[in-house]
Amino acid sequence: MLLPEPLQRLITALERLPGIGPKTASRLAFYLLRAPEEVSQELASALADLKERTALCQECFHITEAGRERCEICSDEQRDGSVICVVEDALDVLSLERTGAYHGRYHVLHGLLSPIEGIGPEDLRIRPLLERVKRGGVEEVILATNPSLEGDATALYLRQQLQPLGVRVTRLALGLPVGGDLEYADQNTLLRALTGRREME
Repeated sequence: MLLPEPLQRLITALERLPGIGPKTASRLAFYLLRAPEEVSQELASALADLKERTALCQECFHITEAGRERCEICSDEQRDGSVICVVEDALDVLSLERTGAYHGRYHVLHGLLSPIEGIGPEDLRIRPLLERVKRGGVEEVILATNPSLEGDATALYLRQQLQPLGVRVTRLALGLPVGGDLEYADQNTLLRALTGRREME
């Protein structure tokens, strides 16, 4: 072995992270090796706290502090409880919150339907969503799953489950990105943009 075992273990652990290849993992490991001790201590402490001090909100399944039953968004009385935006994971909540345009509540599925990978409705947080809607007070459910095969299949399944409950079911608009050129857009994106066109205001 060319490297000491602790350094090799760190490189191997970093390689398991999404988007981190062998070169990046090695660079990060060597950076931590050379960095002041407080940098690696702070990182180790943050990683330990990540698992010990976080939990899932019992209402929307977003990430919250351990010991709290409801996250900050579900606890905020200023949020519109009549609208629920359904997303794949907690990162999607952060993306939508950054826009500053959405003031309703969320529901995090923690995945998408994928028969190929053996992920069915019972593997996602679908039943709690339906129970939330059945309790009343919800007027609209926005399906904000990704525009992929799995995302579309999940949105279609959710629409079928939600429509009998008398709630308005909408889907995020899809199409061309701002600043994008038509010549570089793929066929599916152009098709969605054409289909989802609306009146100019």
